[in-house]
Amino acid sequence: MSSLKVRMSDMAHRIEMSRAVLYGLLSKIWGLATGPVSFLLIATYFTPEIQGYYYTFLTLLALQTFVELGIGTVIQQFASHEWAKLKLDAAGQITGDPAALSRLSSIARVGIKWFGIGGAVLAVALSIGGFIFFSTSPDLNVNWIAPWFALCLLTGITILFQPLWSVLEGCNQVTDLYRYRFFQGILSQAAGWLAIILGAQLWTAAAASFTVIVCAVFFLWKYYSGFFKTILFSISDGPKIKWSRDMLPMQWRIALSWMSGYICFYLFTPVLFKYHGPVVAGQMGMTWSLVGVIGLMAGSWLRPRVPQLAMHASRRKYPELDRLFWRVTRMVILTAVITALSIFIFVILINWVDMPVARKLSSRLFAPDVVAILLLAQILQVSSMPFSSYMRAHKQEPIVHLSVIAAVMIGLSTLTLGKYYGGFGVAWGYLMATVIIIPFVIIIWHKRRKAWIAASANEI
Repeated sequence: MSSLKVRMSDMAHRIEMSRAVLYGLLSKIWGLATGPVSFLLIATYFTPEIQGYYYTFLTLLALQTFVELGIGTVIQQFASHEWAKLKLDAAGQITGDPAALSRLSSIARVGIKWFGIGGAVLAVALSIGGFIFFSTSPDLNVNWIAPWFALCLLTGITILFQPLWSVLEGCNQVTDLYRYRFFQGILSQAAGWLAIILGAQLWTAAAASFTVIVCAVFFLWKYYSGFFKTILFSISDGPKIKWSRDMLPMQWRIALSWMSGYICFYLFTPVLFKYHGPVVAGQMGMTWSLVGVIGLMAGSWLRPRVPQLAMHASRRKYPELDRLFWRVTRMVILTAVITALSIFIFVILINWVDMPVARKLSSRLFAPDVVAILLLAQILQVSSMPFSSYMRAHKQEPIVHLSVIAAVMIGLSTLTLGKYYGGFGVAWGYLMATVIIIPFVIIIWHKRRKAWIAASANEI
């Protein structure tokens, strides 16, 4: 029995498996397994028009990127560098280097202040902007006003938790955090399903958001009250991390990348809603949520390892950093390819099988050729994520100009090809931009990695 455990542990290490990765994968497998159920419920209980409004709701909510402006990623990276000198004691409080604790506390305070103001701004701005957007669209007698305002308010509350998640992830509390996300995903999914079945229509997203808030409050109070009490209520005269001096030089680059990312990944549905109506927008929304599973599944191998990448980079341990990086990169690419193939087979089957359920699902998605183009583009994009994380582990964002160029390319192709060729044009524009940009990401990573290793050797 003991030898079996040793072999299983060794196998888990070789494929870069940990409990955090396991919970992350379980979350994504749950989402993948229940996705068809969600699609079927939406196709059954929502009209094509309601489906279009529903997915456009979710896409517009992603505008919170323009409030976050990448500071969550910065908090995570800075917290990881400080956590290399800290740990948790038996009581769940933080101990270790007082200077590192003082800096970590200042990082958390910056994040809480930022998202506190940002949450209020987000709720108001989304409410007004969404009202203008939907009011100028064709009137299809859809009751969207009250659900939209409620969802904006709940989204503003939800974003208040973002700095806490970033600090926890940066402090390598990924096992507990990913376990929480797994069970929270189950509960919020169940709440959404129940809302759909009970006829909540566009209130469905608000019901799921409310469930997320309740789960977050319970988790933080039960498991990390001591952790945040140490950070937020301890008074220290030690060194502080200042936003303008220390974090802004990295943040503005990530902010540009994130804003560019919205154009790259979330502009599709609103543009199609505007030019082709809610039915086509609904097809884009459901198709894109299916394609997005690739990033969620592949990211399950990467995100739990980000704090470790940052800690290795902080200590200049490049052999360990490179070994971890390449193991994770192989798993990310393999998972992306397998997930994409599974999705494509699913789409082919529902278009091939002559059954009412299959016909209903296939009518709410784009045709297989459009899906195939989007899947290929997403594989390429997801495969570049480890290279970006490697560079961000050094508190740098050297590919921000590429993100802006990609955003301009995808934005222009979406507005032009999407207007005249619908989903087919959007898919081709996304693929062409991705094929052009990704090689440059890898080239920049290679040059930066050589420079960092050379600088580290000179320090010895």
